[in-house]
Amino acid sequence: AFTAVDFFNQINMLYGTITDFCTEESCPVMSAGPKYEYYWADGTNIKKPIKCSAPKYIDYLMTWVQDQLDDETLFPSKIGVPFPKNFMSVAKTILKRLFRVYAHIYHQHFDPVIQLQEEAHLNTSFKHFIFFVQEFNLIDRRELAPLQELIEKLTSKDR
Repeated sequence: AFTAVDFFNQINMLYGTITDFCTEESCPVMSAGPKYEYYWADGTNIKKPIKCSAPKYIDYLMTWVQDQLDDETLFPSKIGVPFPKNFMSVAKTILKRLFRVYAHIYHQHFDPVIQLQEEAHLNTSFKHFIFFVQEFNLIDRRELAPLQELIEKLTSKDR
């Protein structure tokens, strides 16, 4: 739970630095390269996945994650209060969706990241994220496909 919150905060901060570059005009679709496009559905307000711009998708996503983190029945903050039985399922969905923001940043906005001299921070954050989700098998390998080459580079033993 703590690590999911930490990654949410890191990704929120990283994405916040490039919002001037991620606009309705520059990113009319939420994608991670030409082969991967993401549609938004939260299962509550938006049941049928909708196509939307990257900034809109990420806004929906971050709002949805914040709502999950603020829900005391999912993320109890009081000592002794147990996590719900569906906690792992919710955590996996949160992490899978947060991965999509990393994928979008790497595929669509890496040049601004370099201009802002943030690539070391982005790479360190993403490497930690990948080691965590792989260690605990939290994201299906197919979901990681948009950044598979980068993942292999960052996690290879030679580095």
